[in-house]
This record gives sequence, C-alpha cells and structure tokens, in this order.
Amino acid sequence: MEVKIGLIDSPHELVIATDRDRDEVEKVLTDGLTSGTGVVSLEDDKGRKYLVQSAKIAYAEIGAADARKVGFAPLT
Repeated sequence: MEVKIGLIDSPHELVIATDRDRDEVEKVLTDGLTSGTGVVSLEDDKGRKYLVQSAKIAYAEIGAADARKVGFAPLT
C-alpha cells in the first residue's frame, strides 16, 4: 500500500510504501495527529522509519490495498 503525505510549505510529498493494512495506517496517522507528541511515525516495507512533525502535515492520502506493481516477473 502507498501512503502519500503532503507537507506544508513544500511542493513535494512524502511517499511511503508499507505492508500495513489500510485501517492500521489510518489509526497510526490519526493517533499521531491527535496525540500530544506532535510526531507521526510510519515504517515502510523495507524497515525504514519516517518521523514527521504533525504540525507540518497538510494532507495524507492512503492508497488502495492491492496496488499493482510494475516490473518483470514470471507469470504463474
């Protein structure tokens, strides 16, 4: 699944590919935005951790759970 986070005062968005399901990602984002820590923490499918200051988040887009990957793979 792909998560896009738009940042205030930045023309670029942060794109994170994660193995988590849609509801879990939504809960992590909601908890991070409403908690007193001021930080949203997400981990991608390669184990990298992203910490984003919640005050700088303009929007978050949670992609479809079964997005197709592009590449060369044998057909089964």
